[in-house]
Amino acid sequence: MKLSELKLINSYKNELQNFSLEQLRYISEEGVWSIGQMYDHLILVAHEYLDNMEKCAILKKEQPLGKTEFGEHIYKIGGFPPIKIKLPDELNAPPNNSDSKDDLIIRMDQVILRLSQWESKVDNINTNYKVKHGGFGWLNTREWYDLVGMHFRHHLRQKGELEQRLVK
Repeated sequence: MKLSELKLINSYKNELQNFSLEQLRYISEEGVWSIGQMYDHLILVAHEYLDNMEKCAILKKEQPLGKTEFGEHIYKIGGFPPIKIKLPDELNAPPNNSDSKDDLIIRMDQVILRLSQWESKVDNINTNYKVKHGGFGWLNTREWYDLVGMHFRHHLRQKGELEQRLVK
């Protein structure tokens, strides 16, 4: 992960200090997440990506298949397109909205720790050891690792929109 991405994830963590518990849990309208729910989503997805990265690292069999067309596209441009991505309903349960600020900070620290622990190892793993992503195809350790930062960057716009909706 590029330093800028670790910095980005740290800034998400540090910005948690700016919110009261009421603000973290505030839902402005039906179908719109709270800031706390967005953090919960980012943390859960980061761990899912890191779990898949770790699965790649222990594989013994190479995977000749590659990414989907959309997967190739997002890696070529280095991130998700600036659009809202609607997941299928079975993958779209609303995130948890009950964590305290301290809980979210601890959970963000766990993501940062896992990323830091893998930072120096990720490029030493066979690039043909891959695990399949539902939308992007077969990804290797480096690609799963990079996807964590891409996902955090993708949610910056949503974060800004949710902050705008807060009742000051």
